[in-house]
Amino acid sequence: MDLRRLSHAVALADTLHFARAAEAVHLSQPAFSRSIQAIESDLGIRLFERDVGDVRPTRAGEFVIERARKLLFEARCLQRDVDLYRDSRLGGAAFGVGPLLTATLMPRALVALRRQHPQVALRMEVGNSVQLLESLRIESIEFFAADVRDMPRDAALDIQLIGGQPANLYVRAGHPLAGREHTLQEVWAYGLAVPTLLSPSTVELAALLGLPEGQEATIALECDNYGILKTIALTTDTILGATDAAVREELESGALVRLVVQGWLSLPSSTGIVRLRGRTSSPAAKAAIAAIVRAAGEINV
Repeated sequence: MDLRRLSHAVALADTLHFARAAEAVHLSQPAFSRSIQAIESDLGIRLFERDVGDVRPTRAGEFVIERARKLLFEARCLQRDVDLYRDSRLGGAAFGVGPLLTATLMPRALVALRRQHPQVALRMEVGNSVQLLESLRIESIEFFAADVRDMPRDAALDIQLIGGQPANLYVRAGHPLAGREHTLQEVWAYGLAVPTLLSPSTVELAALLGLPEGQEATIALECDNYGILKTIALTTDTILGATDAAVREELESGALVRLVVQGWLSLPSSTGIVRLRGRTSSPAAKAAIAAIVRAAGEINV
C-alpha cells in the first residue's frame, strides 16, 4: 500500500477541496487528482463522491481514511524513532500537564528528567483537561498528565491512573478564621479561590452549603495558575482551595494554615496519564512519563 497516496486521501478528506488539498501536499491539481484515482483503483473502491462544488468521503472512504490516519501516524513515529536510535538520542517530546500537577509533581519530575537526560528536548503545555484533550486529539502533544475525574469515556483514550490528592481549604496566618473550627457557610462568606472546578464539584459544594436544589455555588475566583491563587490567599482574606502538595512550602513556613471546616468533604483528585490508544510513545515521552510516575509516588499522591 502506497503511504504517499494514503496521505493524499487524508489531505482531501481534511480540506474537501481538490485544489487546496493539492496545494497542501505540494502537487499540481492534475497530479493530485491522478493520485486519488490511482488509490481508488488500487483498492477497488470509491473513496470520495465528486459532485459539482462538493467533495465528500463515501462510507468506504471514511473507513479507509480513519485507518490511514493511524498508519501515517505510526509511519512518522517509526521514522522518528529509527532516526533517534541511529543517532543514540532520546530526541524530544511535547506533552501537557494540568494546573495541579504543574504546581506539585512537575518541578520534581522535570528536575529528575533533566538530570537523567540532559540532552532531551521538551515542550510542556499547561492547561485544563478540556484544553489538553483537544491538543492530544490533534496530536500537538503526545500525552498529558492531569486530573481525569471528568474525562469522557472514549475508546480512543488510554488512561493510566497514578494516584490522587485530597483537597483542603487554607487561609493566611492571622486570618480571622485561623485556629478554630468553622462551618462551611462561615468560610464561604470570605470567598473561595480555586483552580477551575469540574462541573460536579459546584453541585457538591451547593449541597454542602444547603443551597436550593438546582442552584450552583458561586466561586469568588477560578484560576488555573496556582501562583496567583496563593498570592491572593496570602494577601487577602480569600480562602484557598488546594492540596497540601500544592502549598507545601507555605504550610511549612507557617504562611498558610489549613482550616478545620465542619462537614467539609472533597473527593481526591484522580491523577492520570492520558494517551491516544494504540499510539507508540517516543523515547522522550516514555522517559517523561516515567519521571512523572516516580514523582507521583514520591509525594504520595
